[in-house]
Amino acid sequence: MPIYEYGCYDCHKRVTVFFRSFSMVETQQAVCPRCGGIHLKRLVSKVAVVRSEESRMENLADPSNLGGLDENDPKSMARWLRKMGSEMGEDLGDEFDEVVGRLESGEDPESIEKSMPELGGGAAPAADDWYG
Repeated sequence: MPIYEYGCYDCHKRVTVFFRSFSMVETQQAVCPRCGGIHLKRLVSKVAVVRSEESRMENLADPSNLGGLDENDPKSMARWLRKMGSEMGEDLGDEFDEVVGRLESGEDPESIEKSMPELGGGAAPAADDWYG
């Protein structure tokens, strides 16, 4: 089953489109799975390097990854988040991209947190929720 990545001109996202066969790639119009748009451009897919979960976690825990991180500089935090996000090896979603983009523009982390209260999964469950 062929899988291709496209850039959607309608929603401006990178999307993945699955086809049942190679012949369908030539005969069917690719449709954006996010917005339903048909204005797509086929992209060169990223190369994935297979690593164990243990290897990725070891790399994330390496203290040298904190070198150069200035927690008082939003742009420094954004660089660190991008590096850690790429280390995870998967798409972390639109909220992650929004937060990092806002940090890259120099926005204060506290103001981002106030404007996005849903970050972090919301409030902690009450004690009654833990034990029923």
